Amino acid sequence: MSSDQADTLRQLAGTVNVTRRDVDLYAGRISSRQDIRVISVTSGKGGVGKSNVVVNLAVSLANQGKKVLVIDADLGVGNIDILLGLRPVFTMNHVLSGEKSLNEIIISAAGGIKVVPAGLGVQEYTSLGTPERLKLLDELDRLEEDFDVFIIDTEAGISENVTYFNVAAREILVVVTPEPTSITDVYALIKLLSTRYGERHFKVLVNMARDQKDAVGVYDKLYNVADRFLDVSMDFMGCILRDDLVGEAVRRQKPVCQLYPNGKASRCYTALARRIMASGCDNRLKGNIQFLSRKNFPSTAGLECI
Repeated sequence: MSSDQADTLRQLAGTVNVTRRDVDLYAGRISSRQDIRVISVTSGKGGVGKSNVVVNLAVSLANQGKKVLVIDADLGVGNIDILLGLRPVFTMNHVLSGEKSLNEIIISAAGGIKVVPAGLGVQEYTSLGTPERLKLLDELDRLEEDFDVFIIDTEAGISENVTYFNVAAREILVVVTPEPTSITDVYALIKLLSTRYGERHFKVLVNMARDQKDAVGVYDKLYNVADRFLDVSMDFMGCILRDDLVGEAVRRQKPVCQLYPNGKASRCYTALARRIMASGCDNRLKGNIQFLSRKNFPSTAGLECI
């Protein structure tokens, strides 16, 4: 176990008080989970449709034969259960308090996905401490044989919980919209994760785009400022086109790709799921991520949603 790996564990736990046993446990976890995708979906601000992206990406991946677990990590006001019309009896709060295991609170949802619901209106876990963070790592480790993909729906913004879940995940999918405030806030989040936590690679999805040209324009704006001031790489994962059917699906508490599989947004989600699985991920520890130059960035050509 290298010092870089120990530093990574301390970063994940948010403390320097990490024992050798914790380091060894973490090393075993990394080496035993190479085939599992762990994707955090995050954004710089609310109102960009991030949770909708999580739900519909999960269902699209399930439609392609993947076993998907959605983890609602907005521990104060999670809404994945609302989007899916679920009424959970137990939530993440019961896991963090030690009353239940993660496996005991998982519920089945539309499209064959599984969900770990967040608590609602509970302040106690809006900023996780070290014991809770390590507990979640252990709990997720026990589920490694049951799923192909973990998708973590983080809070919006730059709270400690947001940074924790993004650092703990192997891949970070940043959701941005064409609004200038969204682009600015996403850049602030990327800057924080890069400069303070050493994150160097981000996947970018443009939500609610008018068309492909609109989405590429948003990506270019974000890329240009990040390329100038930060040492990060960004993969353009395409876009989700603006579609009135999304609002109708939300009102009916169903995934749009299940209710309207031939709609504009649904076809985008199908393409996104394929692109996510085709993109692969870097399974090395975060502390050893190699920087990528611009020539290593994937072309934005051929990423049409429909």
